[in-house]
Amino acid sequence: MFEIIPAVDLKDGKCVQLQQGKANSVIVSIDDPVRIAESWVKKGAKTLHVIDLNGAFEGRLYHENVILEIRERIDAKIQVGGGIRSVKIAEKMLEKGIDRVIVGTLAYEKPEEVISLAKKYPERIMVAVDSRKNRVVVKGWKESTELSPVQFAKLYEGYELSLLYTNVDVEGLMKGIEVSSVKEVVESVGLPVYVAGGISSVEDVRAVRNIGARGAVIGSAIYTGKLDFEELIKTFC
Repeated sequence: MFEIIPAVDLKDGKCVQLQQGKANSVIVSIDDPVRIAESWVKKGAKTLHVIDLNGAFEGRLYHENVILEIRERIDAKIQVGGGIRSVKIAEKMLEKGIDRVIVGTLAYEKPEEVISLAKKYPERIMVAVDSRKNRVVVKGWKESTELSPVQFAKLYEGYELSLLYTNVDVEGLMKGIEVSSVKEVVESVGLPVYVAGGISSVEDVRAVRNIGARGAVIGSAIYTGKLDFEELIKTFC
């Protein structure tokens, strides 16, 4: 089943949307992220994508209390990322009821530890495959690596985890996705792939679904009204 997943990105205690992950490029800023999370669930969300942006920039979980309050208040799955740079933190979040933890930098630096986590918590680990100019980026998208998205994704093939592919080149611009890059990742690995970054039209969502991705994570387009979340749920879910 295909999922439409709203993004609840946290920065300085607010729900925000950034352009291309740049800390000073805020295009949406709303108080009370817990209320926002509740509102998406009321509109039909079965999963929320909660990212601690301060955590991603600083390398440590920053909004743990907000994340756990969201967990307490909503009846939906939650996947959490941003600043989860150790197995200890990942396990802590899983044990506190977070359904899936998203790891990027940790997955690049210590793949063997992430594979062990996936064995211990099957289907509850999501590896972030963040790409800029066809190279995986880590540490809040600030550092480029030598690996292509497909090379990185293949490190995890055969394990019970999922991938989150984000094309940073189009993320937050609301100008559409790069279909060829999404297709390459989805078709190159035998893992469930969720797609984020640039999804801003019904055609983008349809393309992501038709390529074979498991779901689409949408942020700026549903916060600015470019896409109607409830209509997307009716159409695709």
